[in-house]
Amino acid sequence: MTMTLHNFWRSGTSHRTRIALHLKGLSYDYVAVHLGKKAHLSDAFKALNPQQLVPALQADELGDQVLIQSPAIIEWLEEKYPNPPLLPRDPQRRAQVRALAAIVGCDIHPVNNRRILEYLRKTFGADEAAINAWCGTWIGAGFDAYEALLAAGPKRGRFSHGDAPTLADVYLIPQIESARRFQVDLARWPLIAQVEQACLALAAFQDAAPSKQPDAA
Repeated sequence: MTMTLHNFWRSGTSHRTRIALHLKGLSYDYVAVHLGKKAHLSDAFKALNPQQLVPALQADELGDQVLIQSPAIIEWLEEKYPNPPLLPRDPQRRAQVRALAAIVGCDIHPVNNRRILEYLRKTFGADEAAINAWCGTWIGAGFDAYEALLAAGPKRGRFSHGDAPTLADVYLIPQIESARRFQVDLARWPLIAQVEQACLALAAFQDAAPSKQPDAA
C-alpha cells in the first residue's frame, strides 16, 4: 500500500505524524509543502486540504479521501495498524496518555504555531524577543504540568507512560524541538529530559527528526 504525506520539515504537527508512521513501521512518499514559500496557500494544495494546513495524508485504501489534522491521522494509523500500539489497552491508562498528548496538542502548540506568530508579528509588531517570550510562556506552563504528571504518574518508566513510546511521546518530542527553537531553557524539566533521551535513542524518532527531512533548510 502506498501512502503520501504532505508535510513541512519544521512543522510540529508534521513531525509528530512522521514519528507515528515510523513507530508503526510504515513507509510513505514524502511531499514537501514549503510553508515559508506559502506553498500551503496554493490552489493545488487548497484542493487537497481546504484548511490549507499540514500535514495531509493520502493512502491507496482511502481512495479519493485525504486525511487532515494530525490527531485524526494518528488515530487512524492507530486503529488501522494497531501494532505496535501507541495507546495502552486499559481505558484509564489510555486517558492518561491522551491527557499528556493534549497538553501539547491542545494547550501549547495551537497558540505557538506559525500562523499565530505571523499574526503577532504583522498586527502587533512583535519582534523575535517578544515572540520567544510569548512561546516560552505557554511552553513553560504546559511543560510544568507535564513534568508534574510524569512525577506523579503510576506508570513511570523510560518514556512518558511506561517503558515503550506512546502517543504522549509522539506529541512531546516535536514540542521539545520547538521549545529549543524559541530559546526556552529546558533545564527545569529533568523528567521530560529523560523521556527525550529515551525517545531519541530509537530509530523511529531519529528518522522523523526535522533535520533528517529532504526539505530541511
